[in-house]
Amino acid sequence: MDHALHLAIVLQQEGPLRVSDAATRLGVSVSTAHRLLAMLVYRGFAEQRPDRRYQPGDVLRPAVTTQAPVAILRHVALPHLQRLTELVHESANLVVLAGTEIRFIATAESNQVLRVDSRVGVALPSHLASGGKALLAALPSHEVTALYSGLDVDFPKLRRELALIRKRGFAINDQRTEAGLSALAVPVRGPGGAPVAAISLAMPSVRFSRDRIADWVGALTATAAAITRAL
Repeated sequence: MDHALHLAIVLQQEGPLRVSDAATRLGVSVSTAHRLLAMLVYRGFAEQRPDRRYQPGDVLRPAVTTQAPVAILRHVALPHLQRLTELVHESANLVVLAGTEIRFIATAESNQVLRVDSRVGVALPSHLASGGKALLAALPSHEVTALYSGLDVDFPKLRRELALIRKRGFAINDQRTEAGLSALAVPVRGPGGAPVAAISLAMPSVRFSRDRIADWVGALTATAAAITRAL
């Protein structure tokens, strides 16, 4: 069941893939991947294209797609996330923007007993999550206005918060999306300078200390720069 759900998430967030790609992502045999995809097709979560690749089915299509190159970002960023986690001993995440949500596409988990576990596949409101706010603050203001036009969001308050994030260079989510969880984030820019993703450090709120923000942000900023260079 976990493998099938994982494949459904990959199809929804990344688009078409081959059976061999699915097998590699899951670490299973090609025959097992084929059976899983066949079941997703049967239940409407996937459909097979003429080129034999599988794409999202009707059940998955309502989701807003992201314009970010998800597969490339994950491949490039994951080693850097792992090094960041080894350095600060907290879980590190890579997120991309999809409409007014962010989607978690990679996680390097902390080895501490009390930790934030993998969020891969989770979607959160961008205006609440640290990674979402870091990305929104990096966008031109007219794009942010277009995203939230007509939505039930306190836009003047959000605009003020994004201005503060731009000024200080990082975003904070202190238990706004989940009780007991705090996070900080910075944007990751592509080769042309536009924001393509964000990286965050997520931790139990009992370990979140304002005195350590400068060190965490320094590590995040260095990691984001390394990912940009790798891209």
